[in-house]
Amino acid sequence: MSELAYVIEPERPDDAAPIERLSARAFGPGRFARSAYRLREKSPSDPTLSRVARIGSLMIACNAMTPISIGGAPALLLGPLVVEPAFRRHGVGAALIRDALAAAAAAGHRLVLLVGDEPFYGRFGFKRAPPGRLEFPGPVDPARLLVCELVAGAFEGASGAVGPA
Repeated sequence: MSELAYVIEPERPDDAAPIERLSARAFGPGRFARSAYRLREKSPSDPTLSRVARIGSLMIACNAMTPISIGGAPALLLGPLVVEPAFRRHGVGAALIRDALAAAAAAGHRLVLLVGDEPFYGRFGFKRAPPGRLEFPGPVDPARLLVCELVAGAFEGASGAVGPA
């Protein structure tokens, strides 16, 4: 199978509707009940850090980076990571994550949180948050709360309620 020729770039103001359609196709209406979505409703994503992947004018994937706080300390929430089903397993999602994390580090951010599977996200530097250290709004499996230090030691002083920035 040939490699996909896609471009990764920061989210643009006119990307909101295509991102919503892509998310609806990938996750369906149940996505709104998830705790991470509820948190994102209270804090808009940062388009300078959020990424989209396109083939020509077709958006095939997107990833949001949303400013949050952990016990008052600044952090980012990565996700949702959405890849059009027909383009999965081509490395597009991994490329979006790497690009978004590099942009966040270059912008001076120190810590990124996400709700996801450690076997997948571990290769990008995410580790399971110690039990009881984070108070995520709404129900979430504590084993799926993952953190990535963009600066060594950034998570050492962070604990408490996760909320909007």
